[in-house]
Amino acid sequence: MNTNRRKRVAVLISGRGTNMSALINAAIDPQFPAEIKLVLSNRENAAGLETADAAGIATRAIPHGGFEDRSEHEAAIDAALKSANIEIVCLAGYMRLLTSDFVQRWQGRMINIHPSILPAFKGLDTHARALHAGCRVHGATVHFVTADMDEGPIILQEPVRVELDDTEETLAARVLAVEHQIYPEALAMVASGAVRMSAGRAVFSQSA
Repeated sequence: MNTNRRKRVAVLISGRGTNMSALINAAIDPQFPAEIKLVLSNRENAAGLETADAAGIATRAIPHGGFEDRSEHEAAIDAALKSANIEIVCLAGYMRLLTSDFVQRWQGRMINIHPSILPAFKGLDTHARALHAGCRVHGATVHFVTADMDEGPIILQEPVRVELDDTEETLAARVLAVEHQIYPEALAMVASGAVRMSAGRAVFSQSA
């Protein structure tokens, strides 16, 4: 791992934050090139806030209902991120679409995990849609965030075999386990400089 200063990371959540927990657990290792410095949620009752607080990480809730529009809400989020000197933002079950202005401010420094092999099944209900389509392979993707939903340059993907007796719940559980593996790996790649976003593409170093 990179031995230089660890990058300061914020995780944005809306619920349980299981991928957030995977990132926190990975960052316990002092050799991990990033440290989770802030967990922020648009919901005051997000269970992940308690998890992060128990891990000694600063938390903040900025409910979107208290703002006139999306831009004002995002301005408050941006101010919180800058106040904490955040360098990389990880979306982990953050259930709000971000405006192009906010995405542009964090372009190349914001990543997301999505429960499908993009570009297949963008958006919600990915497991049910994969089963309905008769897919034999499903999976998860970590990508840089761009203005278009689930369109950003891909950093990592991991396939999951779809079993003949799979239900939405059983498939979701196996995909989630894969998410917990690849999200920390992808964050490490971004934080160490092994991958970066340039001209709308993911550019990998020779050692990646």
